Amino acid sequence: MAWGSVGLWNEGRNETGGGSGDRCTCDAFLPSSTFPIKDLVVVEQTSVEITHKLELEMGKLEEYETKLTVYAEKIIKLTVEIEKIEKNPDNYNEADMDEVKVEIKQVEALIKELQISITSSTTVFESLRVQITAMVETLDRLELTYDKNTILETRRDYIKVQLQLEECERRHQELFNPNIGSCAHTGIIKVSKPIVSQLNAHLSINNKYGGWGKDSKPVPDRESMYWYSGYSSASIVDIRFYTNYKNLILRNNFQHHNLHSSWYGTGNNFIIRDNTLYYQINNPFGLAKLNFTTMKYESRVIPGASTRFSYTHTPNQIFDFAADETGLWVTYATEGSGGRMVIAKINEPSFGVEEEWQTAVYKPGVTNAFMVCGVLYAVRTVDMENEEIFYKYDTKTKQDSYMSVLFERFQDKYYNLDYNPTDQKLYMYNDGYYVNYHLWFNHTATATVEPAVVLI
Repeated sequence: MAWGSVGLWNEGRNETGGGSGDRCTCDAFLPSSTFPIKDLVVVEQTSVEITHKLELEMGKLEEYETKLTVYAEKIIKLTVEIEKIEKNPDNYNEADMDEVKVEIKQVEALIKELQISITSSTTVFESLRVQITAMVETLDRLELTYDKNTILETRRDYIKVQLQLEECERRHQELFNPNIGSCAHTGIIKVSKPIVSQLNAHLSINNKYGGWGKDSKPVPDRESMYWYSGYSSASIVDIRFYTNYKNLILRNNFQHHNLHSSWYGTGNNFIIRDNTLYYQINNPFGLAKLNFTTMKYESRVIPGASTRFSYTHTPNQIFDFAADETGLWVTYATEGSGGRMVIAKINEPSFGVEEEWQTAVYKPGVTNAFMVCGVLYAVRTVDMENEEIFYKYDTKTKQDSYMSVLFERFQDKYYNLDYNPTDQKLYMYNDGYYVNYHLWFNHTATATVEPAVVLI
């Protein structure tokens, strides 16, 4: 912290007229802006408060893990016992039946308890996310303005708290959301508040365009990997990989690939699947893929795709790649469709189009779109703060319908929005911010998790 000039002088003064005394006076001119220690104190206090709440939530989860194990065994035994009663009812008396009924009521009581816990924990998580968002905004502001070393220790505390919340949410999801990987639902019914992970990766205010997220079909030992690519324009020239969420937040990448100049891409809705980047190129205008395991590059042209139709707020977003529980997709518009969106299923090994579906939604009226379980969801802007999932098209039934699920956009514009089936989250690159959302579905049956989908 820089100080202004300091002046020293001796001043003789006889206070009573009967003698003289020397007094040293110091005059300091402080800078107009002093270090905001109060802001750091608030951040530290918030960190302690969040840590305490998370410890309580983790304690609840450990308790429920034990209960679920015990009651799962009870349910199995009850099922066997009830089957025996149904086959040979004469072998059991009224006391036996009462005992079974008591055990059933115990299981029902646990289910109700878990339902209440899910609701309360979700509320706690949303509250903690708001506090953490305020923390990161304060830290990023201070880090851009003051000596970074002064902020470093507090930022480490913030990262520790954020990782604790991620772990708590992950365990909560494992316990109470066994439907990861399942398509036994009728669609999205709710989107969470925006979860802000980071402001301007590498603290570059110019990297407004780009994307981030996780591999939708991770290769072995890279299940926890995150990726990021950002630039000052709608271009793709490099990409960074991080071993886990902590290193993403610390900006500590383990791989940084600079694309060959002839492989440069454009647009923002690129994705990583099976350690392969899928993205749009302009020369020739079409699709491209780059496998980071083999460093093999391929490109394809879709003759009917038009360059005239992009999303509302996003330039050059002609092709939009998406991945879900059923595979790899790309959407675009054609002259023949009059600008209405076309869905194409991509064969990953051959990089060819397997099948196409034409929708009724006009692409320039859409801010972005994504795929979930073979269903296209289109999004539009409602007002200054909110987006709306307003349209869906089911490729299995070839039926479309209008809907209304609102969610908060967080900033004025976002440039990347993609669904990831490994955690059922939406990942948004929002004008330099890493943002994600939890999704809720209307489940219609008990889920069966597909082997290819990994929850971390």
